[in-house]
Amino acid sequence: MIHEHPDFDGHEQVIFCHDSQAGLRAIIAIHSTVLGPAAGGCRMHPYANEADALTDVLRLSKGMSYKNSAAGLPLGGGKCVIIADPGSPDKPALLEAFARHVQALQGRYWTAIDIGVGPEDADILAQTCDFIFARASQYEPGFNPSSFTAYGGFVGIRAAVKTVLGSDDLTGIRVAVQGLGATGYVLSKHLHDAGARLTVTDVRPETVDRAVAEFGAKAVSPDAIHMADVDVFAPCALGAGLNDRTIPEIRAKVICGLANNQLAESRHGQALADAGIAYVPDYVVNAGGMMGASTVIFSELSRDASIRRIEELHDTITVILETAASEGRPSADIADEMAAGRIRNAAAK
Repeated sequence: MIHEHPDFDGHEQVIFCHDSQAGLRAIIAIHSTVLGPAAGGCRMHPYANEADALTDVLRLSKGMSYKNSAAGLPLGGGKCVIIADPGSPDKPALLEAFARHVQALQGRYWTAIDIGVGPEDADILAQTCDFIFARASQYEPGFNPSSFTAYGGFVGIRAAVKTVLGSDDLTGIRVAVQGLGATGYVLSKHLHDAGARLTVTDVRPETVDRAVAEFGAKAVSPDAIHMADVDVFAPCALGAGLNDRTIPEIRAKVICGLANNQLAESRHGQALADAGIAYVPDYVVNAGGMMGASTVIFSELSRDASIRRIEELHDTITVILETAASEGRPSADIADEMAAGRIRNAAAK
């Protein structure tokens, strides 16, 4: 039973979606609506099986509750996954079929871009569903709302470097960026423009070559990036990369990246603390995308207001890292307590 799943966390709803004509298989997980309508992106990925998809959506939806809470947003947490190859020619039909399932929830859950689903895809969803944000049509041509996420990562690294390394200036700070997708590449540009020295990797050699040419970055293989001799390690690929194998090999003093669910298990937060590595919890630092694009749910869309809100992450991250250091506890625990406490207080009212 789903209630016995190890990643089930009192989710309010878990919905299995199917459309035989389109070939749709998808899952929507609504973790909490205590703070407001659940909100979180739509991920399209060719999971090996439904069990893997369920584990992912349960973990991601809980992370969205904590992310939105820690960011001070009037939103709950949810996530959805479509079990399919995002490169499939059937993608538009799958999105249209899935949008009907989101529409049936009548605003209880809002969805947006994620891995495998871009702003143009969000516009396809919006043709059938009223509860879609981060759409290409909401912004000027060429702007990708994932840039909000990347900017939040840059703000987070600045805050962590100041708190841990005592520097307000990123000039000469060595940063290893793992993953050069939409967010990782833009984050790398922010860092390069601020004077950081970059080490990069990605599974796509052409993207790595571009970063080397544009940013003067050093390229390493994907299986060696976590071992780079740098000040900051920025995981921006898939999750669970901080684990029993990788943590003893990490040389960075700070981990601050945009990937979701970076800790393979919650105990790895303590392992990082024991190793003397300052970890910025992923759902805190990668909240920039939600902070920037979700305002259409509860307010008006404003790029300037979004940037100002994202810059508030600097103070939040500073508090988390300083509290963790002073109390000798994992930063992940501090962030969880802050996020869960806001949800708990709202539920008690």
